[in-house]
Amino acid sequence: MQGFITLFYKEILRFWKVSFQTVAAPVLTAVLYLMIFSHVLESHVEAYPGVRYTAFLIPGLAMMSMLQNAFANSSSSLIQSKITGNIVFILLPPLSHLEFFSAYVLAAVVRGVVVGAGVMLVTLLFALPDFKYPLWVLLFALLGSGLMAVLGLIAGIWAEKFDQLAAFQNFIIVPLTFLSGVFYSIHSLPSFWLGVSHLNPVFYAIDGFRYGFFGASDVSPWLSLTVVGGTFLLLASFTLHLLRTGYRLKH
Repeated sequence: MQGFITLFYKEILRFWKVSFQTVAAPVLTAVLYLMIFSHVLESHVEAYPGVRYTAFLIPGLAMMSMLQNAFANSSSSLIQSKITGNIVFILLPPLSHLEFFSAYVLAAVVRGVVVGAGVMLVTLLFALPDFKYPLWVLLFALLGSGLMAVLGLIAGIWAEKFDQLAAFQNFIIVPLTFLSGVFYSIHSLPSFWLGVSHLNPVFYAIDGFRYGFFGASDVSPWLSLTVVGGTFLLLASFTLHLLRTGYRLKH
C-alpha cells in the first residue's frame, strides 16, 4: 500500500498548499449564502416545526460545500494531470486501479469534510443547530463526499479539456446540489418538482445529513442511506472499471 499512501499524501498536499483558495473561499461563500437567505427568509419560512430557518439552512450549506469541494478536488486534480502530461508519473508506477481510486477519493473526502467543518464552525455564530444523532451526521458527510468524489473522478476521466469539465460541473453537479433541498424542504414544492427531487441522490445525502442534526427529515434516513450508499457503490464499480481499462487515460 506504499503507492496508495504516497498518492494520497500528494493529493492532500495539493489542496492544502493552497488552502486559502480550496478551504477558506468555499467557507466564505457559504457564509454569504447564509447571511443573505437567513436575513430575507428567517421570519417567513419554517421548514420544520420549532426549527429556525437559519438553523435549518446551516446543515444544508455545510453539506452543499462538502459535496461541491469533494467533486472539485478529484476532478480538477485528474484533468490537470492529463492536460499537463504528468499523469504518466502516476500510471507508470505499479499502482493498482484500486489504489489509484482510493487515493483520489479519500483525499477528496478529506477536503470536503474539512470545508464542511469550517462552514459549521463559522456559521455557529448565527445559530446553533442541534446534534441529535452525530453518527448520522458523520456517516452522511463521508458517504456524500465520497459520492461526489467518485463523480469527480468520472468527470476527470471523461473530460479532455477544461471546458468539458466545466460543462459537466455546470450542467450536472450544480443542478444536483442546488435542487436538493439545501434552501428549502421539498414538501413545499409542487408535485412535479417533488417527484423530480426524489430522483436526485444528492437530495437524500442532504436530507440524511440534516436528520442527524434535528431528528427530522423529509424522508426516512434509512431510505436516504440506502439511496446514497447504493449510488456510491454503483458509481464506484463503474469508475473502477474505467480505471482498469485505462479509458481516456492510456493514450
